[in-house]
Amino acid sequence: MEANTIIKIIFLGIALSMDAFAVAITLGLTCNDLNKKRNIFIALFFGFMQGLMPFIGYWIVELFEVIIGNASGQKAAEIMAIIVTWIAFVLLIILGSKMLIEGIKDLKKNDEEKIKNKNFKIKEVIYLGVATSIDALGSGVALHSGISNNYTLWLHISIIMIITFIISLLGIILGNKIEKILKGRIEITSIIGGIILILLAIWIISEFYLI
Repeated sequence: MEANTIIKIIFLGIALSMDAFAVAITLGLTCNDLNKKRNIFIALFFGFMQGLMPFIGYWIVELFEVIIGNASGQKAAEIMAIIVTWIAFVLLIILGSKMLIEGIKDLKKNDEEKIKNKNFKIKEVIYLGVATSIDALGSGVALHSGISNNYTLWLHISIIMIITFIISLLGIILGNKIEKILKGRIEITSIIGGIILILLAIWIISEFYLI
């Protein structure tokens, strides 16, 4: 395989991991009970999901092409990619708005009424992992026309997973550092986290229709 192909895959991995990076910062900001094991779990899950979605997208195109023919299969897969991108948008808007509203409400409360801690929740990590990776199904549709064999597909998936894991871990650490600078002001970190998720939702839709 040519070196420029590897470079292209690396850049694709970096581009796809930016969503996970933004959400990882949010988790680092808002969760006060993170530790090394939880950080690694979050980064691993985000990496796994970011690699899984293009894989699913690729094989959905294969399935559609077998059932309804090449041209129609590709078109059906593209329609599916649009639908799942909007699903990701809605999920992130809901989660981000909830976080933002809670933070704004806490600003109006006195110190005793404010939420002192926001704890790590596996359910929330799963929601965010799915929401930030589901739009990558579209990249799987695009990969289908550019990949000639299973080896190249697995190389794409592996590199995307590794890059997302590393970048997500860095995002969690960065978010945690910012949280310490803010000295545990949960309401401020919640507002920042909510804004990040809302902006990310807007970016996902904009990126899909601009590229």
